[in-house]
Amino acid sequence: METENKKILLVEDDPNFGSILKDYLILNDYEVTLAKNGMEGFEKFKKDIFDLCILDVMMPYKDGYTLAKEIREKNKEVPIVFLTAKSMKEDVLKGYKVGADDYLNKPFDSEVLLMKIKAIMQRKASETKNDFTKFEFEIGQFHLNSKLRFLTFKNEEPIKLSPKENELLKMLALHENDLMPRELALTKIWRDDNYFTSRSMDVYIAKLRKYLKLDKDVEILNIHGLGFRLVMKNAPAK
Repeated sequence: METENKKILLVEDDPNFGSILKDYLILNDYEVTLAKNGMEGFEKFKKDIFDLCILDVMMPYKDGYTLAKEIREKNKEVPIVFLTAKSMKEDVLKGYKVGADDYLNKPFDSEVLLMKIKAIMQRKASETKNDFTKFEFEIGQFHLNSKLRFLTFKNEEPIKLSPKENELLKMLALHENDLMPRELALTKIWRDDNYFTSRSMDVYIAKLRKYLKLDKDVEILNIHGLGFRLVMKNAPAK
């Protein structure tokens, strides 16, 4: 299976939940290393190479945020998913600021976790394949050159995007047909998540939708309370 030999570091201080989740991931062909707190988690991280880290937020000795920050100092690219009993917006934002790729509130559907792990790994593999230098994207009948900030429909005159329009569309394109979390875009592009930056992003989404309406098969969907999806209806299966 495509998940074979994919290594996951699971750091969870609840021994029962940690053991159950580890066994579930192993049953789905992942290789899992379990640590019971942040200190032990960092020691295990330094001794091996992992494809993804799943970190509980509230842990003794060293919380998930501190551990994620230390992991990011050693490896800027390894995907990090936070598990938390909290659902406060401030906690989610803090997680994205220290480099999280996604967030799951306990209790959660284990199948949703599997889908998120798979989507994140595929996205990271695609980014690695492009050597993080990809700047040209095909969006339906549009061509985006994010280096020049040109969005071109068919053979028409290109539209010159503003810096934020360009960054937002590029991030949506990198998450093609997948959820682009609202908080992730706000922290990476606007460097903050508050009422005003959130409203500002909505304005930019509206602008992008206006540009993209020339192609009826391209749409930016609003996923209520979570973020946005750039959908290309007739895109070939990957």
